[in-house]
Amino acid sequence: MKLLITFIALSIVNVIFSTIRSITTIKSGKTVASIISGGYFAFYNIMLIYTVADFPMWQKCVITFACNVVGVWIVKLVEEKMRKDKLWKIEVTVKQRDKVKLVEELVKKDIPFSMIRTVNAEYTKIEAYAATQKESREIKEIIEQLETAKYFVTESKAL
Repeated sequence: MKLLITFIALSIVNVIFSTIRSITTIKSGKTVASIISGGYFAFYNIMLIYTVADFPMWQKCVITFACNVVGVWIVKLVEEKMRKDKLWKIEVTVKQRDKVKLVEELVKKDIPFSMIRTVNAEYTKIEAYAATQKESREIKEIIEQLETAKYFVTESKAL
């Protein structure tokens, strides 16, 4: 029983460590990524010893599955909580008949925007600025109600 509990605990740590390694490999610089990766693979040697331990394969599979579901979910939850809001610019082009509704909704939700009429005046380009994830969702919901809206999104980058 002690072996089984140790395997479960090590499996959760392994999954969390592995998920963090994957994220840092993609999002971090080479020094941080290489240190985390080195640490993970050093820890993985311990995991290998427990993987070949003497208890049924079906238990190892069930534990590995459950620990992966829980471990990845925990890391992704923490990652979401740590994510900072970024400024997003949503450029929307609408025909004149949808312009009024779009402007009214943006004003009602207190979302900052600017507006440019095209040369032929058939379309209007509206640039809305979302500083939070909530504002991004609200803008998307507004746009989806408009028949003629075409849009694209740009994320702010640090200089």
